[in-house]
Amino acid sequence: MKKNTLAVIGLLTVAALGMTSCDNDDMPADNFDTSGTFSQNDQMARPAINTVFVGAARKNEFNTTVPSAMNGAFNAQFQSVLTGYGYTQNALGQDKATFTGLLVTDVLNVKMSGTTTFFDGTNVLTGRALADDVIDTELLLIFGGAAGTANPGLTKDNVNANDKAFLSTFPYLATPH
Repeated sequence: MKKNTLAVIGLLTVAALGMTSCDNDDMPADNFDTSGTFSQNDQMARPAINTVFVGAARKNEFNTTVPSAMNGAFNAQFQSVLTGYGYTQNALGQDKATFTGLLVTDVLNVKMSGTTTFFDGTNVLTGRALADDVIDTELLLIFGGAAGTANPGLTKDNVNANDKAFLSTFPYLATPH
């Protein structure tokens, strides 16, 4: 009993010291200046699109271009890359111009009701669920041809799941390693 009492007193002492040693000098101020000019330095709504379709010389330009101007600035480059890949049509029935128009504006669409998914065979770019295999979808749409079966070695990255299970409640992300 004496050991338990000493242990409790020790824990209370440590807790009290921890609480009293905190002072406001270590806390960041909440009076930061937001009146200045801010700039966008990166964007990636759809993973790998910038990596695959934008050459190194234009990466910074792409990352700072507002989405409404992306089509005009990068459409020809995206179509050129698709041409180099031998692209004609994808599993969604999109020709090169249509698919490029979809890809070049690097935003993540969000459907406010119904299924939220990157692609599930029926719903296309209605959002993005954590478990969506975005890279496989992009590879399938780029290399899979009209039936989605062409170039089978190029339509999957063979990473079939997250390394840890997602949570079923908020915040849904997998626990850290």
